[in-house]
Amino acid sequence: MAPFLPSVLAVALPIVSWAEASSVLHPRGEDAGRIAEIGWVLYLGAAAIFLATAVVLGMALRGPQRARRLLGRPALIVVAGVAFPVAALTALLVYALLAAASMARGPEPAWRIEVVGELWWWRVRYRDTAGELLFDTANDIRIPAGVPVEILLSSDNVIHSFWVPSVAGKLDLVPGRVNRLRVLVPEPGVFGGLCAEYCGAQHAKMRFELRALAPEAFAHWLEAQRRPAVAAGPALRQGERVFQRDCAQCHTVRGTSASGTQGPDLTHVGGRPWLAAGALPNNMGGLAGWIAGGQRIKPANLMPSFGHLSGDELRAVSAYLDGLK
Repeated sequence: MAPFLPSVLAVALPIVSWAEASSVLHPRGEDAGRIAEIGWVLYLGAAAIFLATAVVLGMALRGPQRARRLLGRPALIVVAGVAFPVAALTALLVYALLAAASMARGPEPAWRIEVVGELWWWRVRYRDTAGELLFDTANDIRIPAGVPVEILLSSDNVIHSFWVPSVAGKLDLVPGRVNRLRVLVPEPGVFGGLCAEYCGAQHAKMRFELRALAPEAFAHWLEAQRRPAVAAGPALRQGERVFQRDCAQCHTVRGTSASGTQGPDLTHVGGRPWLAAGALPNNMGGLAGWIAGGQRIKPANLMPSFGHLSGDELRAVSAYLDGLK
């Protein structure tokens, strides 16, 4: 067994780490805490009822004669079969409804962020208090810790479901409708999110990260994201030319002539942790693999594979994108 231990740990530890950052059993947001509390009350209530039923059943089968006679009375059917379930389920229902209603109440959100479900990634828009667009990003949602944030959820294709298990409950993105999800994360942290509604071929590869930042760090990130891309230096100009030739029809890089809107805004793509909604880590190798073989990595996504690029062109455009921090 010992020779296999490193391999087992290599697989298990990242799964455990991801589970802790994406689990309803490790609530880190205000609403997730309430949901976990509701869950534990229901679980423990159900366990208590199950144990009580098992004890009664055991007494009826193996208990003293007197206890068996008492349990055989018709009145027990009325009490245990009708009155008790009605009372217990009504009490649990009232508790759950009151607890859920409390999640809808709270202070006015400090930020409103638009999240649009695409096929198969998340378009994220930040706007100012007047509703003017500040910038677009993708699959990377950052909020200030300790203040309420409202996330406006919409879709123009199919139904998706936005879920960050450690932060809040799931909420659907329905075409033609805007749903609102309020989140409050008291402390900084990184939390995994996913689409919780089957939405097509690459539903399983539609993940994102929600990062709660200290207010100062959030303000710094916000300011950096609003800036246009830094002009490419001599070493990156070949990559910029390849990008403008092959990618600018679908992608925007603010500060350049690239202004496509079908795909994600790539102005600061080099600073995002993941590519293709969590399909690949964001580094030079991941960028090159995604550009050259996106259809093999994530079949049926709307970006074609650019297999026609030479090795030099692929390395150049990957370096250019990696430099957009």
